[in-house]
Amino acid sequence: MQFAAPCLLGLEGLAANDLKFKGISDVRAENGRVLFSGDESTLIRANLCSALCARVFILMAEFEARDFDALFEGVKAADWSRFIGEHDAFPVKGNTLDSALTSIPACQKIIKKAVVEKLKEHYHTSWFDEEGGVHQIQFRIFKNRASIYLDTTGPALNKRGYRALSNDAPLKETLAAAMVELARVRGNHTVVDPFCGSGTIVIEAARKALNIMPGVDRSFAFEQWDCIDPALIDLERTRARDEERHDVSFTAYGYDIDDEALELARKNAELARVDDRIVFEKRDIRDYADSFERVSVITNPPYGERMLDVQAARELYRVMGEKFTQKPYHSYTVISPDESFEKLFGRAADKRRKLYNGTLKCNVYMYFK
Repeated sequence: MQFAAPCLLGLEGLAANDLKFKGISDVRAENGRVLFSGDESTLIRANLCSALCARVFILMAEFEARDFDALFEGVKAADWSRFIGEHDAFPVKGNTLDSALTSIPACQKIIKKAVVEKLKEHYHTSWFDEEGGVHQIQFRIFKNRASIYLDTTGPALNKRGYRALSNDAPLKETLAAAMVELARVRGNHTVVDPFCGSGTIVIEAARKALNIMPGVDRSFAFEQWDCIDPALIDLERTRARDEERHDVSFTAYGYDIDDEALELARKNAELARVDDRIVFEKRDIRDYADSFERVSVITNPPYGERMLDVQAARELYRVMGEKFTQKPYHSYTVISPDESFEKLFGRAADKRRKLYNGTLKCNVYMYFK
């Protein structure tokens, strides 16, 4: 099978390397997605183990589609009966951009019709009750090229299963995991987030340090598919759990001034099975100090666009510059959309990486010298 895993813009290379490290081969990064190939085990492993991708799609077909006839024939040519049973559900959704086909409802109708016609030929029936497992069909038509997918994931992969609750401005788990990856967190690290909110960054850091696979504690759409062997799912999930490392020395500290956010963070850490590795405390950034010999500070400070006005956010950047001093074995990884961050912080980053927090263009500023 051919797979496509979409990811946040700017994460393609990191996401591809993450999949390779998790034992998936034939991986290549493209704009906004990662492509790879494999079998059912690959499908399961990618869902269980990908820290940075949004979903895992089976790439059913790609072709030029400048009119509805081409769209119909391209979709009908795919091997739908390999995955969709006679009683399974197969809704259709997607988008189109810079293409001759502009009507999303019309594209949905044509794609649905093409799949129905193909399945009619295989199952020799004229009616599908669609009461079985859901096989979500996704399409994207960009510059007249159609990509047709089956979503194996269900709720997006950033839904790890531990964050039922969050504060007003949560950071996606996939973006938090990217910051953790850029900070090169390992099993012997101490990590601090002085603006921890509901705890996403320190939780993702702890789970990486303990090698807890991102999707091991949640369910997926493919688990309802008759074409996927449940024994294979159990085998991959057991393999993932067996690779966890609980003998590491990792410790994290999450600070915030909001009591409610800290309570949410504690609950989320418990659900994530890392509450014994993280200390949450009420602290203001103005009182920040550390006595650690080695520490990685990873944080998502409030943005002017979100919870505070711009001047208040910029004042926090100045305070951070004073508190995050240059010391041996101290690193600071900060995400911000403010192009003047380095000037406000007081020194240029040793390295920076452009990423998107949703549609908000940000930079990750890294200080390690």
